[in-house]
Amino acid sequence: MVKPLSELHGKVVLVTGAAKRIGRAIALRLAQEGARVAIHYSTSEAEAKRTAQECGTSLLFRADLERVAEIERLFAELARCGGPLYGLVNNAARFTLRHPLEITEADWDFIHSVNLKAVFFCSQQAARLMKPSGQGRIVNISSLGGLRPWALHAHYCASKAGVIMLTRALAKAFAPEITVNSVAPGVIPFPDIDERGREMIRRTPAARGGTPEEVAEAVVYFLRASNFITGQVLAVDGGLSLK
Repeated sequence: MVKPLSELHGKVVLVTGAAKRIGRAIALRLAQEGARVAIHYSTSEAEAKRTAQECGTSLLFRADLERVAEIERLFAELARCGGPLYGLVNNAARFTLRHPLEITEADWDFIHSVNLKAVFFCSQQAARLMKPSGQGRIVNISSLGGLRPWALHAHYCASKAGVIMLTRALAKAFAPEITVNSVAPGVIPFPDIDERGREMIRRTPAARGGTPEEVAEAVVYFLRASNFITGQVLAVDGGLSLK
C-alpha cells in the first residue's frame, strides 16, 4: 500500500537556529515529512552543514538575526533560490541567567534582540512572501518561561511572554491566509542542564524531561493544521505549567 504524501511534501519551510538542539530536531522531522527545509544558522556553521546534509537540502543560510537588514537579506535570498515560502519556524533564541538587580541594558538587548525583535521581523518578512500564494504557516517557539515566572530569568521570561502575545496579535493580523501559533517547551534536558533544570524535571507531572523530537512533533502539527487553528499556544511540558 502506497503511503500518502504529507501535506508538507515539497513545501519550503524555514527553521531559524536549526543547526543544533531543538532546531535541528525540527528540521530533521520536517525532512521526514518531505518538506524542503531551509536551514538558518548564525555561528554554528559546521553543525548547520551537517543538519542540512541529513535533511537532504541545499537551502542553507547564515544571518545575524540581531540586525533587521540581515533578516531582510535572508528572506530575499530564500525567495530567489528556495521557491514559494510555506512555513516559518521561529526557533532561534538566547538564554542567560541574571538576577534582576544585575541585568544591564546590554543583557536585556542581548536576549530581546533575538528572542522577540527577530521573531517579529522574521514573521513580517515571511508573511510578505506568503501572502501572494494565499497560504502560510508560522510557528513561534516560546517557552514555559513565557507562561510561568522565573526569578533569575526576568529578561528571558519577558521576551518569551512577548512571543506569545506577538503570536496572538499576528494571528489576527495575518488571517485568514496565514496562521500563527506557538509551541512552549518545558524542560528539554541537554548535557549542560543545571540543578535548577533537574529540579524542574522532578516537579514535572510526567516525571521526566521532554525530548526535542516531542517539540518537533508539536511544530509539525501546527504546520499541517488548517487555518481554523491559529493564535494558539501549545505547552509541551509534561504538565509542568499546571503547577
